[in-house]
Amino acid sequence: MDDDLPRPKGDAAAALAKESLDPYSLAELEERIDLLEAEIARIRAHRDKAAAHRAAADSLFGKPA
Repeated sequence: MDDDLPRPKGDAAAALAKESLDPYSLAELEERIDLLEAEIARIRAHRDKAAAHRAAADSLFGKPA
């Protein structure tokens, strides 16, 4: 993927929110919940890492105006 290109509108989470859950069994729903909770944890960890990186840069170079 080319990082210089703009991100496409919408994302996988938006697509998942539109999907009907009716065909899924209880076991499949539990599996889906586990996968989504793991993804939330991954995103939070990345956010925290990015925030720490930003705070380090701000302390080194000063906050942007």
